[in-house]
Amino acid sequence: MYDVIIIGSGPAGLVSAMYTARLRLKSLVLQDLNLPSQILFTEKIENFPGFPESITPAELLDRFKKQAQNFGASFSKEKVIKIEKEKNFWKIKTDKGNYQTISIIVASGAHPKRLKVEGEDEFLGRGVSFCAVCDAPFFKNKEIVVVGGGDTAVEETLYLAKFAKKITLIHRRSSLRATKILQERLFSLPQLKIEWNSVLKKIEGKDRVEKVKIVNIQTQEEKEIACQGVFIFVGIVPNTEFLKDIVALDENGFVIVDKKMKTDQEGIFACGDCTDISLRQVVVASGCAAIASISAKEYIEKVKGIEYK
Repeated sequence: MYDVIIIGSGPAGLVSAMYTARLRLKSLVLQDLNLPSQILFTEKIENFPGFPESITPAELLDRFKKQAQNFGASFSKEKVIKIEKEKNFWKIKTDKGNYQTISIIVASGAHPKRLKVEGEDEFLGRGVSFCAVCDAPFFKNKEIVVVGGGDTAVEETLYLAKFAKKITLIHRRSSLRATKILQERLFSLPQLKIEWNSVLKKIEGKDRVEKVKIVNIQTQEEKEIACQGVFIFVGIVPNTEFLKDIVALDENGFVIVDKKMKTDQEGIFACGDCTDISLRQVVVASGCAAIASISAKEYIEKVKGIEYK
């Protein structure tokens, strides 16, 4: 029997573990290796407080994990299959066994959203990618297409620019969502061309990507662009399949939480990219994780009858 089981090992999960273990709650983190943290798809983090010279995502996660372990948190590499309510505790079934816990903090994160266009699945791993840091070296001196207009799309494009000979950015609007400092860096790239008000319609090729077809949504004009790679950054999908019929989710599958990170089920809290927060940043996930941990502590003490009054 655990006081709290944390599902997920990204920033939100690791900070939750750090806080709950420091609060002397018996804490276990369940890590699904098939669902890596979104920040691992980024080259570096330069806006996390205390690291003016920037830090790699892997190093930051490693520091979070060591800090949580130092306070006594346990870790296990397991995939959560099912959650069930039993009296005053929760039962979690994984691909390796079963656990009992008084409370749960869901920090399961998210994964890249698909465009669902022709050729996207067919050429995955053969020119189509959702991770610049993973695959950019394969496109040295090649021509690539990037789809998206938010921070992630621009950050990934900046990284790809270290390798690619030519980059065409496709965005469905006439301006970008990304923060101004990122836009300034993007617009300074000599090999960049932007196709405004356009969407990707089709990815084509034989054994690998050879070209894409795009359409201007204002003029309906279609255009073909020769390329060897397509990088897609159009949002995320929450990893919340295992929560269906357990807690309330919004229309996009994100966990609905209140200001204390409580779900609609007593004893289940959530934080990070799997929730319906408006800003998906490491610093936000960390702050929400701290709130979720304190809320879990208060709930655990109430269940045990030792709450402070």
